[in-house]
Amino acid sequence: MEKIGVIGLGIMGKPMALNLLKAGFPVGVLAGSQASGALQDAGAEIWPDAASLAAGSDIIITMLPDSPQVEEVVNGGVLAGIRSGSLFIDMSTIAPLVAQKLFETMQERGVEALDAPVSGGQVGAEGATLSIMVGGNAAAFARALPVFQAMGKNIVHIGEPGAGQTTKACNQMIVGQTIQAVAEAFTLAQKAGVDLSKMREVLLGGFAQSRILDLHGQRIIDGNFKPGFKIKLHQKDIGIALKTGGELHLTLPGTETVARQMQAAMQQGNGELDHSALFLALKD
Repeated sequence: MEKIGVIGLGIMGKPMALNLLKAGFPVGVLAGSQASGALQDAGAEIWPDAASLAAGSDIIITMLPDSPQVEEVVNGGVLAGIRSGSLFIDMSTIAPLVAQKLFETMQERGVEALDAPVSGGQVGAEGATLSIMVGGNAAAFARALPVFQAMGKNIVHIGEPGAGQTTKACNQMIVGQTIQAVAEAFTLAQKAGVDLSKMREVLLGGFAQSRILDLHGQRIIDGNFKPGFKIKLHQKDIGIALKTGGELHLTLPGTETVARQMQAAMQQGNGELDHSALFLALKD
């Protein structure tokens, strides 16, 4: 099996790397974090820096917060070590134009690259049930498919480089606006004295049914905003969507509304809470 180097062992990257190990892949990770110790205990090999990790791997996966961090890791180490014939997969959520730039950079080194952002949150990462949307060449996708299957269930090759990231931006627009709709509905119902649990129950049986109404509606009722996906990260993703829309000369009014609500949540100091905590911005 191909050797896989994983860079980025956060709330998503750590369980994804563990699932690769469970599937039998040889996995390497960088030294220096508490997560790397847990990965080593599970059988991962520890490498001192990104260059040596890339040199010792057939496939490099990055799972980092944003475009600057991915570019820093690539330019600050991965490019120095990656070998011609290797495969680079960025599973972070970054700007589509940056994904296209990374693809071109890797092509110059004889390396195929895929942008493969995910949806499903921490629960999906831990359960290996992520949705994975992939941009890049078909042959590279076929090579990566067994790796993706160790981490996710709904895996689709969307199209050319950058197409995966564009799809993820669209995903985050829909998720953000749906959370906003649920938060507004619950705010109205609460103000009117309606039982939120009973309202959620009946709405889940009708046309308003959604996974967000199910899971985040319950979060709102319970007041449980422990992060599965943080507001500050979703705000970053909404910014990517708006920037991409601007580049295509599009106005996205619903997405702009969500961006304002997320900014209000950040100003309240709620950026580390789950994105269902948009409800708190309305409540206040």
